[in-house]
Amino acid sequence: MSDTDGKKPLGLGGAPRSGQVKQSFSHGRTKSVVVETKRKRVVVPTAAPKPGTPGAGQSATPTNYGDPSKRPAGISDAEMDRRMAALRAAKAREAEDAVRRAEEDRLREEDRARRREEIETKEREDRERIEALRAKAEEEDRAAKAEAAARVAAAEARRADVLGTRPRSNTPAPAATEAAAAKPAANPSTPGGDPRGPASAKPGLAPRKTERERDAERDRGAKRTTGEDARRTGKLTLNDALAGEGGRTRSLAAMKRKQEKARAKALGLGQKAEKQVRDVQLPETIVVSELANRMAERAADVVKSLMKMGMMVTMNQPIDADTAELVIEEFGHKAVRVSDADVEQVIDTVKDSDENLLSRPPIVTIMGHVDHGKTSLLDAIRKANVVSGEAGGITQHIGAYQVNTDAGAKITFLDTPGHAAFTSMRSRGASVTDIVVLVVAADDAVMPQTVEAIAHAKAAKVPMIVAINKIDKYDADPQKVRTDLLQHEVVVEAMSGDVQDVEVSAKTGKGLDNLLEAIALQAELLELRANPKRAASGAVIEAKLDVGRGPVATVLVQNGTLRKGDIFVVGEQWGKVRALINDQGETVMEAGPSVPVEVLGLSGTPSAGDTLNVVETEAQAREIADYRIKTAKDKRAAAGAATTLEQLMAKAKADQSVAELPILIKADVQGSAEAIVQAMEKIGNDEVRVRVLHSGVGAITDTDVGLAEASKAPIIGFNVRANASARQSANQKGVEIRYYSIIYDLVDDIKAAASGLLKAEVRETFIGYATIKEVFKVTGVGQVAGCLVTEGVARRSAGVRLLRDSVVIHEGTLKTLKRFKDEVKEVQSGQECGMAFERYEDIRPGDVIEIFEREEVQRTLA
Repeated sequence: MSDTDGKKPLGLGGAPRSGQVKQSFSHGRTKSVVVETKRKRVVVPTAAPKPGTPGAGQSATPTNYGDPSKRPAGISDAEMDRRMAALRAAKAREAEDAVRRAEEDRLREEDRARRREEIETKEREDRERIEALRAKAEEEDRAAKAEAAARVAAAEARRADVLGTRPRSNTPAPAATEAAAAKPAANPSTPGGDPRGPASAKPGLAPRKTERERDAERDRGAKRTTGEDARRTGKLTLNDALAGEGGRTRSLAAMKRKQEKARAKALGLGQKAEKQVRDVQLPETIVVSELANRMAERAADVVKSLMKMGMMVTMNQPIDADTAELVIEEFGHKAVRVSDADVEQVIDTVKDSDENLLSRPPIVTIMGHVDHGKTSLLDAIRKANVVSGEAGGITQHIGAYQVNTDAGAKITFLDTPGHAAFTSMRSRGASVTDIVVLVVAADDAVMPQTVEAIAHAKAAKVPMIVAINKIDKYDADPQKVRTDLLQHEVVVEAMSGDVQDVEVSAKTGKGLDNLLEAIALQAELLELRANPKRAASGAVIEAKLDVGRGPVATVLVQNGTLRKGDIFVVGEQWGKVRALINDQGETVMEAGPSVPVEVLGLSGTPSAGDTLNVVETEAQAREIADYRIKTAKDKRAAAGAATTLEQLMAKAKADQSVAELPILIKADVQGSAEAIVQAMEKIGNDEVRVRVLHSGVGAITDTDVGLAEASKAPIIGFNVRANASARQSANQKGVEIRYYSIIYDLVDDIKAAASGLLKAEVRETFIGYATIKEVFKVTGVGQVAGCLVTEGVARRSAGVRLLRDSVVIHEGTLKTLKRFKDEVKEVQSGQECGMAFERYEDIRPGDVIEIFEREEVQRTLA
């Protein structure tokens, strides 16, 4: 088909449009370049089809969306209609946005073209002005040259008049004038030179320059300083001032600067920006440099302003909020008062939207009494052997593990200790968990720590699953366990309650599948979800100081995703994630919700139970950690300041009457140290107590030995050892170091040592009574009572009390006990004897003597 048919030939959208771009070079040079410009493609939505045309019925509500079995669960036709309507509305909005963007691009392009045209017009005017100035300068140069030539001709005429060699014609020829101005001065030795000739010069001396030569050199200097060269040198001499009438001309660089300035003015550039008023957050105290940074001002200007107020400060000194507010107002900004606690507002506490929430694995805590098989049950689920790694076969740490079930689901397990000393660990485990599995031995039923675990689960308001363990034993009685749980308001499903109960055996593996199904069912009912795309937050399950790796924290991520390189703050510590290690000992790059990991890269050992939050910068993390340290220090100081003098004196008096056993505790992990300290606080009574001078995590060091020596206290090492230097120092200073790996032994030994500080109990046993019948005065002895032993026996070594009318009037010992005239050791009941009291003689007939013996009994702490 030819072009004459009225149709366009086939092509790729038409030829591109051409345009010109002007390039600028140095020294005012420019060049025009032809370029091709491409038209931006604008997508305009097509109009809706008219009724009756193909595609017009597509906007109607569809009635069939394919096989319903292939849709996602719970999607009905009405839901599909709603989603399709939302999709069509979204496409319509996109089309409107495209039209709006196309119109904005067109307006922007027109504005750009208008500005470009203005700039080109301005440049053209500048070029014309420069050309006119250049032509004027060249004309002035030619006039100056002509005038200089005229002056040279006049000088030659004057010299000719003086020497008598003036040409006949009074007016010099123009050719001769130009030649005289252009050529150098004539050699004096040539014809037409010095008439005196070379013979006039003195031998041995340089010939003296004539007046004509001096004038020629002066003319050449005037010529060099005029015209283009004079403009470029930028120097103005006396000859230039005399020769040029118009003075200096503008250089090309000055003209170029003027052109650039005009171009910038046309584009709106180079104008001084308006001062921006800022809202400056002002804490109670602020450093001068930080204040300048928040105002976006120079620190030197802020210091100058403070000096004008009479404050001689440097940029590193802090100032109070009132002074800082005056400075802020002086610079034209607005001060916004904030408290120190606002630094923690950088921690993301916003609620996640429903579309960002994804399902996460459940967190299950295994709780129960000691030796009821919690860890063994978890070992059977994990197909591992953790019990063999624990000292004494009991769990003394919180273990966090993630298990993949046969059904493909993931479950995170927390194993807590069952010993009475680890109450805080069980409480911490219950606070971060979703489901509590209460393990009760079928042969032991409900025990004290079982009751405590139930209380922790109820306080945390988490659902509970009862796992009745050890049903493989011959004396197992699961029904007794269910009955005992009724006393603590735990009603299992077998007793028509709502708490699931599963009979399991960690030894044979019986019932483990049922337990996992119960956990999965409970997790499904809870609808556990989290947002993995936000900044991570989690709870510290355990913390320790590892040799070679530094402080290590076991963190259970609760929300978000923790990645390597993240900056975080946890309690009073902060850090940057240097490595993440999962429960299998493998290094991972990130950890999502419900994943337990060991975190390396902390500035110090945090406390178990602290919350980890990821922040944006190290400055924010350091600021939050410093604020928390300051707050904790202020609380301790406030607690000490709130104590009155009377309270201090009463405490000092009470301390004098109470014997103390000082000890130092070093443990392997923070949770163990916390549990030991709490166990030590429970040891003692009104007479004796255990005082923990210091507790920490890590090996025993020289500092610990020095503190123990000053306090005369032993050092207790729980799963840690002293280094070589500390051992040598302890041997030299006589400091006792005791090592333990089982908390039973530690508590028993400390209790026995504290019992040694108790005063012995004195018990009195009455062995007899005697009645005074007569009182005799014996020379050299004094008053002697003639007595009749009425009950028991009277012994010489026993203590006696003198009773008169049933009132004790004297207590002491016997000076003598005689039977007739002989000194005897004891007198039986019904016999008469003579008694004399040590340093007491006020005895009368009818008094009763009570005879007793004392016995000291060593006491122990319960």
